[in-house]
Amino acid sequence: MLSPRSIRLIAPSGYCHNQDAAQRAVSRLQAQGHQLDNLSAITRRFQRFAGEDGERLNDVNQLATLSTLPDIVLAVRGGYGASRLLDQIDYVGLQRRLLNQPIALCGHSDFTAIQLALLAQTGLVSFSGPMLAGNFGAEALSEFTLSHFWQTLSSPTVNIGWQTHSPDAGRWQGTLWGGNLAMICSLIGTPWMPQIENGILVIEDVNEHPFRIERMLIQLQQSGILARQRAIITGSFTSTSLSAYDNGFDFASVWQRIRDEYQLPVISELAFGHDADTVTLPLGASATLQLEQGEAQLAFTGHPTLR
Repeated sequence: MLSPRSIRLIAPSGYCHNQDAAQRAVSRLQAQGHQLDNLSAITRRFQRFAGEDGERLNDVNQLATLSTLPDIVLAVRGGYGASRLLDQIDYVGLQRRLLNQPIALCGHSDFTAIQLALLAQTGLVSFSGPMLAGNFGAEALSEFTLSHFWQTLSSPTVNIGWQTHSPDAGRWQGTLWGGNLAMICSLIGTPWMPQIENGILVIEDVNEHPFRIERMLIQLQQSGILARQRAIITGSFTSTSLSAYDNGFDFASVWQRIRDEYQLPVISELAFGHDADTVTLPLGASATLQLEQGEAQLAFTGHPTLR
């Protein structure tokens, strides 16, 4: 039985167009005994956003002044809009209030921009994982996603294993970071990009063709970022249709080119990203990645855990 948790909702990105899913998620979480706060973030709307910039910024900056911190800060959904807020976030206040506290900031997709900015500016470890509407409000709940979410948030050391067709083998240690690849690349050349040495970079995306993914990885390489990584882990890359014109140019060929050109191991097929089944990963935690005969293991520690 899960312990009841306090969950504060934030909506720093797009308007929650699937209101039914969000309300379904609220009902489910409340039925389990969890206390939800800031529910008005679900229905706020300005143009395509979940409220005006100031309202969405306030969702984030208010965390620095709360007298009592929630256990979990959960993004309602992704979309677009977080990038507009990055230069107005109260990094000093958030660092003072949240660093080394047992609080879990969780989301993915567009939320990656805020997560990496917080990591760069404050050292705050957050969680790339499920969101309110798309995951907790799904018509068919993924037990895989839920079990990984609660395990990661409550365990100081987590081990994840999966099978992969990657031809690499070895053991790599470093800082686990990443998230949505398009959002990572949007931060190149800005103060919001973490300067990660010896990184284990985990990436995922949606609605991006293999050539766009390769182009973004080339940008990371030409910016000097890939040279500082020990390995890449690829999650789900969904909602893309290949055509006859591609003539065999698929994601597997992109990963192989990264191995060949940049001498980086690429461990694929982790259940992570926009699919229904996704693990929850702490961005900024210490990690060890091992791969032998198609069996991958990722262990991480040093992330906030709920009391």
